[in-house]
Amino acid sequence: MDFAQARNPHTVRFKDDGLIPNHPRWPLVIYRRAVNLDERYDPAAEIEDLFEANGWGDTWRNTIYDYVHYHSRIHEVLGIARGKGRVRFGGKKKGRIFTLKADDVAVLPAGTGHQCLGADDDFLVIGAYPPAGTYDECTTVEDRPRALKSIPKVPPPRKDPVYGAGGPLGRLWKTTK
Repeated sequence: MDFAQARNPHTVRFKDDGLIPNHPRWPLVIYRRAVNLDERYDPAAEIEDLFEANGWGDTWRNTIYDYVHYHSRIHEVLGIARGKGRVRFGGKKKGRIFTLKADDVAVLPAGTGHQCLGADDDFLVIGAYPPAGTYDECTTVEDRPRALKSIPKVPPPRKDPVYGAGGPLGRLWKTTK
C-alpha cells in the first residue's frame, strides 16, 4: 500500500543563532499533507511503514520535546499521525513557528533546532532516523564546539523518508559545498 502523496516541499534555511547551530547548507523540509492516512488503519503504523520502507528506522511514537534541542550526528524525520502542534524550528532567536497537522512530515538536517510550543491532547508524532549517523541530543552552549564539527560531516540520507530514492530530498540536500 502506498501512503505517500506527491507534494511540493516547503524549505526553510536557518542561521546559527548562537545556541542552535542549524545546518550550514541544508534546509528544513516540510511536506504538507504528504501522507494519505487511511481511517481503516493505524495512522502511526502507516507512517512507520512508510519511513521504514525508505530506509529510515529506529522509529518512535511520542510528541516533540517542549525544550529546544537538536541532533548533531544524525538527521531526523517527524511525521504527524494525529492532532496538530505548534513547533518552532531553528531556535529561539532565528527560528520560525509552524503548525504541523496530521499527514504533515518534517525532515530535519542535523543541527536543526526544534521544540514543541503547544499541541492538541492527541498530538502524535512518529520520528525516525536514516541508517547513517548516531543519535545524540544537544541542548546547551557547551554542546556547540563538538556539534559544529559533527554537523557538516553527517552524510545525506540515501533515500527521502517519504518519497524514496527519487524524492526531492536528494536534490535539496546536495553534497556539494
